[in-house]
Amino acid sequence: MPDLATAAPTPSTAPADDALIDSARRVIAIETRALDALDARIDGSFGDACRLMLGARGRVVLLGLGKSGHVARKIAATLASTGTPAFFVHAGEASHGDLGMIAEQDVVLALSNSGETEELLTVIPLIKRQGNALIAMTGRPQSTLARLADVHLDASVPEEACPLNLAPTASTTTALVLGDALAVALLEARGFTADDFARSHPAGALGRRLLLRIADVMHDGDTVPRVPADATLGEVIAEMSRGRLGMTAVVDAERRLVGIFTDGDLRRLLKDVQVDLRATPVAEVMTRSPRTIGAERLAVEAARLMEEFKINALVVVDEARQVVGALNVHDLLRARVV
Repeated sequence: MPDLATAAPTPSTAPADDALIDSARRVIAIETRALDALDARIDGSFGDACRLMLGARGRVVLLGLGKSGHVARKIAATLASTGTPAFFVHAGEASHGDLGMIAEQDVVLALSNSGETEELLTVIPLIKRQGNALIAMTGRPQSTLARLADVHLDASVPEEACPLNLAPTASTTTALVLGDALAVALLEARGFTADDFARSHPAGALGRRLLLRIADVMHDGDTVPRVPADATLGEVIAEMSRGRLGMTAVVDAERRLVGIFTDGDLRRLLKDVQVDLRATPVAEVMTRSPRTIGAERLAVEAARLMEEFKINALVVVDEARQVVGALNVHDLLRARVV
């Protein structure tokens, strides 16, 4: 049995960089022309396909095989994450039981560049008999699949980028772009928002940035360092050490915020030999009208404030400016907001 690692033909000499770069540019040019041709074909059929998917009482089911199957799987994922419930069914498995995954309320979007994929054509009559609306995306408008569909989306290309005109290259790019166009058109038609997107991506960085609130990461209750306005610096330093946030809020008798004292303020005072670090009232040296934030604001907004004003901590206040929490940059780092 031949060694698979050495069985493939290899060039006698390594190609020059110019040849490799020319090849890359040729591929990009061919695929760009294919997309230009696609743009000219976006017409009423595209609108019809969108309306079928918008009106679906079930989900959008993507069917495909081979490279078209890979593209179909990606389109299904993009649709699902942008507000259109969708999933992928492998065309080869459909006739071996997976056809049962498709309910009569679903809309089917079948992909085949040739439009003659045998496994697809085997199950399409059953899908039609069940009453499912069928959208086909093919590279041949006169193909069997295109003719069976309720709506056909023309994804044909003048040529593949492969020099043999065989490997799916320009055709898969065109199908991917057409799938993205469907997803975005549906997203806009549904009024899908950034918050909606975050809810379907709660574990990712985007989800954290769009869903995590100040209340989720702040210190609250007795963990918030705070002192009255008549506290001495000695009492302030003790409270800051207890709270370990690099700051303490300064509050009045109703626990309303009147100022803040930070590690930075303390370091600056250490240079002033005239200041009695034990007896001086904090009201004389605190920062008045400090930056604050509300508990319902997004944690990423706190990160922006800290970066913009070059500060490391924020006091969280309610509408009456009563102190309800505090956080510093380390809290945002632990929450992976920054």
